[in-house]
Amino acid sequence: MSLSKHVDPDELIASLPKHPTKHQPHLHRRAIHHYIYGSRYSAETAIPKFEIPRQGTEAGSIHQLIKDELDLDGRPNLNLASFVNTYMETHADQLMMENLAKNLADADEYPALMAIHARCVSMISNLWKIPKGQTAIGTATTGSSEAIHLGGLAMKRRWQERRRANGKPAERPNILMGANAQVALEKFARYFDVEPRIIPVREESHWCLDPSKIRDNIDENTIGIFVILGSTYTGHFEPVEEISQILDKYEEETGVSIPIHVDGASGAMVAPFTGSQGKWGFELPRVHSINTSGHKYGLVYPGLGWIIWRGEEYLPKDLIFELHYLGGTEQSYTLNFSRPGAQVIAQYFNFLHLGKDGYQAVMRNALSNARFLSNAIEASGWYICLSDIHRKRGVYGGGIRKGVTEGVKEGIKEAVLGDDNPHVYNAGLPVVAFRLSDEFKMEFPHVKQASLRRSNQLTYYQLPPNVAEIEILRVVVRESMSLDLMDRLIGDILQVTETLMKADSVDLESLAAPSYARIEKRIQSMGLYEKPQQSAGVEGVLKTVC
Repeated sequence: MSLSKHVDPDELIASLPKHPTKHQPHLHRRAIHHYIYGSRYSAETAIPKFEIPRQGTEAGSIHQLIKDELDLDGRPNLNLASFVNTYMETHADQLMMENLAKNLADADEYPALMAIHARCVSMISNLWKIPKGQTAIGTATTGSSEAIHLGGLAMKRRWQERRRANGKPAERPNILMGANAQVALEKFARYFDVEPRIIPVREESHWCLDPSKIRDNIDENTIGIFVILGSTYTGHFEPVEEISQILDKYEEETGVSIPIHVDGASGAMVAPFTGSQGKWGFELPRVHSINTSGHKYGLVYPGLGWIIWRGEEYLPKDLIFELHYLGGTEQSYTLNFSRPGAQVIAQYFNFLHLGKDGYQAVMRNALSNARFLSNAIEASGWYICLSDIHRKRGVYGGGIRKGVTEGVKEGIKEAVLGDDNPHVYNAGLPVVAFRLSDEFKMEFPHVKQASLRRSNQLTYYQLPPNVAEIEILRVVVRESMSLDLMDRLIGDILQVTETLMKADSVDLESLAAPSYARIEKRIQSMGLYEKPQQSAGVEGVLKTVC
């Protein structure tokens, strides 16, 4: 959730006349809603935006006013940049509406809700292959960011307990992650005073955590490694089993045990239903905890996350709070107290309604559509994909030096007629990350990839600092994105590219002009608006890719 700054409406309005109207269009509108609908109060009313009005306005008109403003947002289903689920079935919508008022923190008031929560924890634990005889423990969260903080904090506390028990200092913990890590992982390190050791990514590691660099960056102060099952950059799965084996060997040689937390925000609800990834879950003893986002490929509306530990012994008891509240006793380990319960009910609905076969069908269809889009984009000869889910297992491409290969044009035929079994292809999320080919850049140097995103809701960004010369576009394929939508998207991308090719550099400069920013965004940016926007910090974690 973004931080917001207070706006003084009097100060804002007083400042408006100081600026020429031609430079500040619709100035008065910035501070006041011009209410145009007739009501019992007035046929024409000015409603302040930044303070509560003295008198109210009837509900229907306010509903219409807010609805009209929200029409300025993009349509969620056409948001090709986000992993967040945008569709649920009507019965799920109804269940959520019927339970919107239920608070997950009120265990004694809503025992049926708590029972459903417990069942979801068990279902997810079994999905992630908890060993027989092992009792997993877990909780719902507001999303994967909270879950990652909880998982990292548990690793830190267990490391501190071991160090103190052995009479060793416990003041300088560190944690490893790839430079492709989502910002929530870096937030954990910063908020909880853990040194983040950021491992650079490279083409040979498929733009993910490089296993060959792990031994040089771990020591007795390493509390754990964040391993990402589904990079937000290119969709690749990091090799959990390979990293586990490296840590096994390190423990044999040094006696230092380093656990793994799997950040499966997206991938932990994709991999179990495609079977294309090797071992990554609780079948590996080195994996102590896993998180996922129910509101991504768990197919629930935001915000819902889950975190599971392989056993109670992996969750330090002094992190668990015993709450005597609302007439009962509850054990809790979360960063929040009050939380919506409706999303948990929706998750349970999906598990029962879809079953494993239904989830498998959804994930396979999303991957199939992503492969179709990947092959079509590459077949144009203008783009090449850095994501690899459309390539046969073990075949990778789309790097710094690679252009369009001769075999690419056969890809479109294979996407339609070839084997659609995910085992045949490289594992990953249904994500298409692509860039202009080297040949295209040489022939049309005036065409910039950033211009393409203005015609579609695409994500455009640089890879982490050590490979920041590579700029890519990304499409996230979700359940609600049909082949018809893919077909339209392909046509739009190719049409816009052709238009940019025919334009001259002077015409294209207008596309790079900064867009008009609302007054709320200027003020709430907390001073960042005027600063040059940076895509990455010095530690190598891209802060804007989600």
